[in-house]
Amino acid sequence: MPLSRIAALAGFVIGLAALILQFSLTVPLRLANGDSLVGAVIFYFTFFTILTNLALVLIYLPDLVVGVRLGWFRSPVTRGMMTAAITLVMLFYHFVLAGLWAPEGWFKVADVALHYVTPGLYILWWLIFPPHGTLRFRDIPWMLMPPLVYLIHAMIRGAIVAEYPYPNLDAHKLGYPQVALNILLVLAGLVLLCAVAVGIDRLLGRTKAAATY
Repeated sequence: MPLSRIAALAGFVIGLAALILQFSLTVPLRLANGDSLVGAVIFYFTFFTILTNLALVLIYLPDLVVGVRLGWFRSPVTRGMMTAAITLVMLFYHFVLAGLWAPEGWFKVADVALHYVTPGLYILWWLIFPPHGTLRFRDIPWMLMPPLVYLIHAMIRGAIVAEYPYPNLDAHKLGYPQVALNILLVLAGLVLLCAVAVGIDRLLGRTKAAATY
């Protein structure tokens, strides 16, 4: 089996296992706290960490299963965007959220897997295996669209049900001006990470082109 396929398989299996583990922990806990099954499942998918990890699994899938296309997930822009987004997940969790709670047992396993292991595996996979050299800095606005859609959805849902996935988005506690500032800071960080991803992609593309001569 080619090394690229082994790496994709490892990322897929670990990512899917981590998502299933977190689902098996989150839903029963929500049910125990009085939520409905539908509400618990919706709550699970409100987290950017879950959605980005799910996207990584879908990015790996076409490299593993013949006939599975998922064209949007094979796009260099999507793959570059996810490099930036999953790096943001890892950094934001480590420096902002990790100190707010102390998970134990399987919660700790899922926590480490989703915030450190799967991001690290994907970043290495993206650096080593996919073709590079096609991203342009003009792609950055398109790379920002899915995170923006997520933020809009999270804020609308939060305003309706008074529940936010992350404390920096909690407009009921912080007020909308502070939340707006928090969102701008996160987006600025994401723009920077997207620019870094584009720059690395261009550099890797030139390096590979030079090596062929």
